[in-house]
Amino acid sequence: MSEREYVLTLSCPDSRGIVAAVANLMSDHGCNITESQQYGDHYTGRFFLRMQFVAEAGERGPADEDTLRAAFASLAGDFGRGENGSFVEWSLQARDVRPRMIVMVSKFGHCLNDLLYRQRSGLLDIDIAAVVSNHPDLEFLADSYGVDFHHLPITPRNKEEQEERLLELVDVYDVDLVVLARYMQVLSEQLCAKMSGRVINIHHSFLPSFKGARPYHQAHTRGVKLIGATAHYVTADLDEGPIIEQEVSRVDHTHSPEQLTAIGRDLESVALARAVNWHAQRRVLLNGSKTVIFD
Repeated sequence: MSEREYVLTLSCPDSRGIVAAVANLMSDHGCNITESQQYGDHYTGRFFLRMQFVAEAGERGPADEDTLRAAFASLAGDFGRGENGSFVEWSLQARDVRPRMIVMVSKFGHCLNDLLYRQRSGLLDIDIAAVVSNHPDLEFLADSYGVDFHHLPITPRNKEEQEERLLELVDVYDVDLVVLARYMQVLSEQLCAKMSGRVINIHHSFLPSFKGARPYHQAHTRGVKLIGATAHYVTADLDEGPIIEQEVSRVDHTHSPEQLTAIGRDLESVALARAVNWHAQRRVLLNGSKTVIFD
């Protein structure tokens, strides 16, 4: 058996000795740490850790994944005894197993096109398993990249049924993440709960100042000097989930609404791609209504 690289993430009540305990466990199982980042949040009393390590080949070969999981599970039980919280969240993932995602889109294709291009170019550490849309307009784009396309039109009467179909596709494609790449439908509270921490959305950062249609035209009318985009996890509170990434650009009175729209679409594509890649690399840890990003 050859060497294998893993990523360990951990969130628990903060206390002394956590890093030392994890490092000692690694050493005991013949693992070499290649990257380590940690953060203790003074305000929430929680500790966050991300480690990349290699299970090296020794006399008995590298430690197998089941052995490592059992060892970490036992160790994690010792980290849940802090005064500011009793729960521990941890994950162990092999680096050679690429996560998979479904991209949901409506009629605007800039973010979808960017994600498809980045995957084909090897710039995303995640595989796009399928594209789902409430409109048929972008099927040609998915087809051009050889990605399955599913048209699930939404009406007030069939929304629950179509969301169940989406969950079926998540299971069929063995998907880790759903990305709303300008998907112009609001997910139900039930779907948000079932997919908590596994759905990322992108929107312009004018919200909530410029709600509704044509936000860039509204921004132009108000003479904004800064426009942007926000990528965040989806929750039942519309556009208020934990923020992963934001991108901004300065503008002035010379920019037309069409120019603002073009700039905004570029910002949306960049912010979303970063958020997706960080999630795929297990660099994003939830911290209540916020995130910890180990970039």
